[in-house]
Amino acid sequence: MAWHLIWQALRAGHSTVALPEPSESEIDALSARLRDAAQRRLGRGLSIRQIDSGSCNGCELEINMTASIIYDLERFGLRFVASPRHADVLLVTGPVTRNMREALISTWQATPDPKWVVAIGDCAIDGGVFKGSPAIDGGIDAALPVDLVIRGCPPSPSAIITGLCALIEANARPERVRRI
Repeated sequence: MAWHLIWQALRAGHSTVALPEPSESEIDALSARLRDAAQRRLGRGLSIRQIDSGSCNGCELEINMTASIIYDLERFGLRFVASPRHADVLLVTGPVTRNMREALISTWQATPDPKWVVAIGDCAIDGGVFKGSPAIDGGIDAALPVDLVIRGCPPSPSAIITGLCALIEANARPERVRRI
């Protein structure tokens, strides 16, 4: 029985749907726009630190895809860093668990200003499927101020990149100097 199913699957070939080909001119224009916005705001590209505060790892898989050859996050001037001391954005997935709350706050405090917090996925927003568990304190906003929310369970890599691009462009304007 099992061999019959395996043989049938091998004969049928791939059952995945091909991604639509993005326009190179659109990608180049978006990339240039983001690079300029990041340069105006920070003087360099945007650095991202990803934090799992208790998720099921579905969002992490999609975040990892953003750095793959298909989506290539670095062409937009965005890159992942290993230390919060080098980060501009904290990309947080999963609800805030009681065990990770202190670590999440410590990471936020170690990140230099200006910094932004992005809640990725439904669990990070309000607890998602884990809502109501005694081990959960709620969404990320229960511990940190959230600047951007990207909905989905899990959100697609293109939704993550689009959200990060919107964050950069919204904050690209230099802060006004207050004169005394």
